[in-house]
Amino acid sequence: MAYIGRRRGSDLRGDVVFREVYALHAPELHRFALRQLGDDSAAEEVVQEVFLRVWRSADGFKPDLAGVRVWLFAIARNVVIDEVRSRLRHDKRMTAAQAAAAEAGEVCKDFVSTAIDRRLVRTGLLRINADQRAAVVATHLRDRSYRDVATELEVPQATLRSRVHFGLKALRSVMEDMGVQPAA
Repeated sequence: MAYIGRRRGSDLRGDVVFREVYALHAPELHRFALRQLGDDSAAEEVVQEVFLRVWRSADGFKPDLAGVRVWLFAIARNVVIDEVRSRLRHDKRMTAAQAAAAEAGEVCKDFVSTAIDRRLVRTGLLRINADQRAAVVATHLRDRSYRDVATELEVPQATLRSRVHFGLKALRSVMEDMGVQPAA
């Protein structure tokens, strides 16, 4: 495995090498992200984002400057910082929206409940297959026709309907795993 740190950047895109790098470093990156964020699912997303960035910018790896591990942790640090900043922005928006709702005399409880529901659905959607997620979001959340979405995605309507069906089924399962009970 030591040879990985001395390979050219473009070699990191090789399927075997990429898998080796992932197998060797993903658990440690997950532990790092978990310590920083305190959230297992966020830590998993960080690891996914790190390796997505590695795949996209493998040519940017300079083995003469640092080894693969150092490069991966530098990327992970940046992804964690992005996540923390995103959470802070989200928290500020939520606080401002709650204050505005309270000022307007609206019931904050309903607003918070709706915001939590949206966040849970968003989190659940991130955990299902990307093709299914795109189909569910376009047809159910954006209320677009199957015909328009199928044309946009360049797939037959029957394929789109299958993706929606199995996507909703997967989303239900994910939501149950998250402890979300179906509405009565």
